[in-house]
Amino acid sequence: MRVEQNKIAFAYFRLSREEAQKSESSSITNQRMIVTKYCEQNGINLVREFVDDGYSGGNFDRPGFQEMMRELNKGLANTVITKDLSRLGRDMRESSYYAEQFFPEHDVRYIAIADNFDSEDDNVMAPFQFAMNEVYLRDGSRKVKDVLRTKRQDGLYCACPPYGYKKEHRNKNKLVPDEVTAPVVQRIFNAAANGDSSRKIAQDLNNDGVIPPLKYRVLYRDEFSEEGAARASDLWNYTTVKRILKNDVYLGHTVLGKTKKASAKSKKKVAIPQERWAITENTHEALVSEEIFQKAHDNMGKGTRNFQKYDHVRKSIFSGVAYCALCGHALCSCGTVYKGEREKYWYLSCINKRKDINEPCKGTRIRYADLIELITEDLNSLISLSEKQIDAIVEHVMQEENSDKAANMRKFRREKLQGRLGIIDKIIPKLYVDNAEGKLDDDRLSSMVDDLQKESVAIKKELLELSEDAVLTSKSDNYKMFFELTRQHTHIETLDRDTLITFVDRIEVGPKILPEGKVKASHRNSEFQQEIRIFYKFVGEMNEINKNQ
Repeated sequence: MRVEQNKIAFAYFRLSREEAQKSESSSITNQRMIVTKYCEQNGINLVREFVDDGYSGGNFDRPGFQEMMRELNKGLANTVITKDLSRLGRDMRESSYYAEQFFPEHDVRYIAIADNFDSEDDNVMAPFQFAMNEVYLRDGSRKVKDVLRTKRQDGLYCACPPYGYKKEHRNKNKLVPDEVTAPVVQRIFNAAANGDSSRKIAQDLNNDGVIPPLKYRVLYRDEFSEEGAARASDLWNYTTVKRILKNDVYLGHTVLGKTKKASAKSKKKVAIPQERWAITENTHEALVSEEIFQKAHDNMGKGTRNFQKYDHVRKSIFSGVAYCALCGHALCSCGTVYKGEREKYWYLSCINKRKDINEPCKGTRIRYADLIELITEDLNSLISLSEKQIDAIVEHVMQEENSDKAANMRKFRREKLQGRLGIIDKIIPKLYVDNAEGKLDDDRLSSMVDDLQKESVAIKKELLELSEDAVLTSKSDNYKMFFELTRQHTHIETLDRDTLITFVDRIEVGPKILPEGKVKASHRNSEFQQEIRIFYKFVGEMNEINKNQ
């Protein structure tokens, strides 16, 4: 229930890292003093404070602010107070929404002391105040970019030091070897140069108890939130090793500007093409020689053995064709050998059911020989169809496409696509207006317009394909092409890879469904149901109605 007593308030304090470096005037301590004094003078009961220290006002995805909103929804206060409007946020649109719409609509009074803003009054100057806060945000973002650009051009390292290095004590823009982690980097490069695979290097580091990069930063170097620290793994993996082996920083070169923020208000980073990276050579001490670096590069991937060349390895023909119907991941060849039997204990199993991953699949598994038999049998049933039966199948398909249900579905899809085209036609001019007003930078404009134009081309192509004549002609032609393939075979004795991919696009294998009371299917007890869906080239899934025409 909402608190009925008047003037029960939450205080909200925010300070970005940039503001903390400039002056004490906007500090959390200063904000708290101003708000507390205001509450005492105006008889307001301040019951709780919410703080976001080190968070930009460019967006509202801040833990303190979000927690305050949850508490307000419980009705625990009817007033929110900040030192000024910029503490609430600097995004003009969202700040105005919360201050002038959300809070009043939810019976919450909002007060920004220094800006003389009270949501219960007529705030004539508010639009200009919100706009100026956003100008400050954009100008600050521009200044930061200018400083970073200048530092990069001068070869100064203005980023988090990579594993193996630390910042020089007297010069924070220069890298020096980290006496603890630099030997680990050198060990990785020497092992790779000697022919060890990235996976083996990671295993050796784990066996020797070497702390991986992110965990090392959490424990000994940088400050992390509890959530961020929890993501640090205790183990090395081969991708981390590869990332180190590919980094030119270990040759003594500064490589910056690989990514950038999507906008001043966004936390998301977007990749920058390699030709635009800021690369300055010989800016700090190298950890490895050019010779070792190149040798390690040349050996990358060579440590991976091609198991297909060994006779004792099971060679599945279903790679890239068979998938789990539950999660969509590929089915992997696996199994064991028992009393010399190999084929009997050969399975295809979902690779996404491992217990060491988040939200693993419940698992799908099928005996390899059973899937071979099923696909071979289904293909032979199609190959054995007479011309009359094929004509009947095509006619049945055309009747289905001519049905009212199919026509309505196509109509609905066309209307949806045409609606999206209309939206795209409105979005593109608005993007150019935003660019002219400085709300959208040139790179982001170009990327967004390119994406929308590509989407528009794809939609127009699909609209052409959805025309009644095109659909019917396409369906008829596809079935003709498929049955041209079947006519080239008389009977399939042994299903091989070439035959499989000639006819089949995709196979989806569902989980085993056991009879009531059964908990496991065994070789002795094979009473279970399992859905296998086969999607053929050109025609997709061929249902039993079609095949029995």
